[in-house]
Amino acid sequence: MARPARAARVARPGPALAAVGETPLTALPGCGPKVAEKLAARGLTCLQDLWLQLPRQYEDRTRIAPIRGLQPGVAVQVEGRIEAVERGFRYKPTLRVAIGDESQATLVLRFFHFRAAQVAQFVPGARVRCYGTPRPGQHGLEIVHPSYRLLDVEADAVLGDALDPVYPAIEGIGAASLRRLIGLALDRLPDDAALELLPRELREGLHLPSLRDALLTVHRPAQDADIAALLAGTHPAQRRLALEELLAHHLSLRRQRMAQQAHAAPALRSTTLAERLRAALPFALTGAQQRVFEQILRDLRKPSPMLRLVQGDVGSGKTVVAALAAMLAVGAGKQAALMAPTELLAEQHLVNLRGWLEPLGVRVAWLAGKVTGRARAQVLAAVASGEAQLVVGTHALMQQGVVFHDLALAIVDEQHRFGVHQRLALRDKGAGGGDVGDVLGRAAAIVPHQLVMTATPIPRTLAMAAYADLDVSAIDELPPGRTPVQTIALSAERRPELVERIRTACAEGRQAYWVCTIIDESDEIVAQAAQTTFDGLTLQLPGLRVGLVHGRMKGADKQATMLAFKRGEIDLLVATTVIEVGVDVPNASLMIIENAERLGLAQLHQLRGRVGRGSAASNCVLLYQSPLSALARQRLETMRQTQDGFVIAEKDLELRGPGELLGTRQTGIAGFRVADLARDADLLPQVQELGDRLLQQSPDIAERIVSRWVGAALHYASA
Repeated sequence: MARPARAARVARPGPALAAVGETPLTALPGCGPKVAEKLAARGLTCLQDLWLQLPRQYEDRTRIAPIRGLQPGVAVQVEGRIEAVERGFRYKPTLRVAIGDESQATLVLRFFHFRAAQVAQFVPGARVRCYGTPRPGQHGLEIVHPSYRLLDVEADAVLGDALDPVYPAIEGIGAASLRRLIGLALDRLPDDAALELLPRELREGLHLPSLRDALLTVHRPAQDADIAALLAGTHPAQRRLALEELLAHHLSLRRQRMAQQAHAAPALRSTTLAERLRAALPFALTGAQQRVFEQILRDLRKPSPMLRLVQGDVGSGKTVVAALAAMLAVGAGKQAALMAPTELLAEQHLVNLRGWLEPLGVRVAWLAGKVTGRARAQVLAAVASGEAQLVVGTHALMQQGVVFHDLALAIVDEQHRFGVHQRLALRDKGAGGGDVGDVLGRAAAIVPHQLVMTATPIPRTLAMAAYADLDVSAIDELPPGRTPVQTIALSAERRPELVERIRTACAEGRQAYWVCTIIDESDEIVAQAAQTTFDGLTLQLPGLRVGLVHGRMKGADKQATMLAFKRGEIDLLVATTVIEVGVDVPNASLMIIENAERLGLAQLHQLRGRVGRGSAASNCVLLYQSPLSALARQRLETMRQTQDGFVIAEKDLELRGPGELLGTRQTGIAGFRVADLARDADLLPQVQELGDRLLQQSPDIAERIVSRWVGAALHYASA
């Protein structure tokens, strides 16, 4: 690529990429309509899609390993003469082929699925070359279903000079066919001048190759390539691809932000009602709550839509900040809506908000699935007339029959639990509707401001990459009076001690949770089922009132049980993780989490947040089944060492990756093909800087980068 005339400018590639990279796959020999249809089902429609369909692992067929030196679990290529062939039918058809080589050792090839013609190929004395992973068998090492080919007895077969890529399987297309098609696509790669979209000085500064060299290295690594680095994703070729992929996702989100900012939103400048609420609160705001509210206040005073994510640990006081923001809308004569993912959480918000706001004369309406008939009609009429100033509910808020009079602020709690289209539907209840995906330049529509909240703290690197379309605020300070929760990890063998501990705590007037990870017994999962645990604890603790709540219960029954627990009518609540986001019970001071090794850090932290909400010393017991995996041990140790949700979030990102933290399947944030936010975090500053330059100077190149890596996958990501 030619060096730019000015260092600050981004070079513009020629038209070859559009001409070649976007060529339909049907142009490749052997890719007819049926094959193309199967590829399209996986999002592969043009040549550049195959260029970016990267190997998941590699097979080293460049050398022959002696059979005597094989190690179980290490994939190798071996070659030998067939010594014996045996077919068996005792339990199911089995074909065993014994081969030996010059190391004077024998290896068994075992097949469970085979044809008669295949058996006929295996003749004692014939030479065979095969690839697979050895494992211990009845008579030494064996490879089950190796890939193989028979060799000419006289001529030595030529070994390959590059590692063989193994691609993710695509239904209906064999591995060899897919490898051939990707090879044909790679043969059509344009030269650097046409293909490269990143500035040379950036690549050289990071010691990264061009895109063409990176793709060829990843797809066709040389025999002496650093296979460990390739498998770990740390090879410079993969770093080059990760850089552009992170840039593509960043640009996509930034463009969504720009499209949203092109709309108009009501400027909310009156603070009178919010100040009245603040004066009436029975507590003072923490410094963090005050700081975040001032950030929201500045946003809402502008005539462009706010897009702000407020993250804060369990119990940090996000709800009161949301209430103050809602009063800015109501004080301006408009409406606000707060949507929560479950009726339990929504109703908890409702109780708090009515307690704070109704004394100020604010009408708070409730709309959930269980509000039906005449009551529902009355609520809908109040929402449509504007009489209902703040509407609290679940996804029922987004249904077609719900019409707002003048919605100015949409608040979404636990935003990662909602699908993208659901959040768009609530946003579109604003006066002007409009589509956040509209291209820039269309007439601005009036949309409500958006405030999204999460009690799952998001690591800084994840926020930089996944929420580039949002301003991010953190309530990183707990209100005074919250007691630290003492966390310990115990083997399940010590269960009887915990039963006595519950008896003592409840005798002192406290309440406890016992959390199970499944509802019914399962032979496949080593976990105590909630129902079985409930039955057992009821027998073991006859003097206590034991309740049960799980996700399969009817909503009304679940709600009644949770409210009974909140009122102190239940001493011990046996529950599944449905209480992860649940009712605030200050009197609950003991949490036992069964099979804690099966849960992720974020979920464990959320569950632990159910206790320690009052003034009494609280405890969380992580009950685990031995033996612990190394990963599970790290998770439990992290929980013991810290209660800082942001520290836990960083560790969770390191251990689990971004997918589970974000709930990518429903947020619309596509899974990365190459990039790993924990591993590649050091690239993010360059990504942000280059993203700014491209959007300002070369929007056409930004469009190409997004199209290359993302396509339409992030169309709704900024909802």
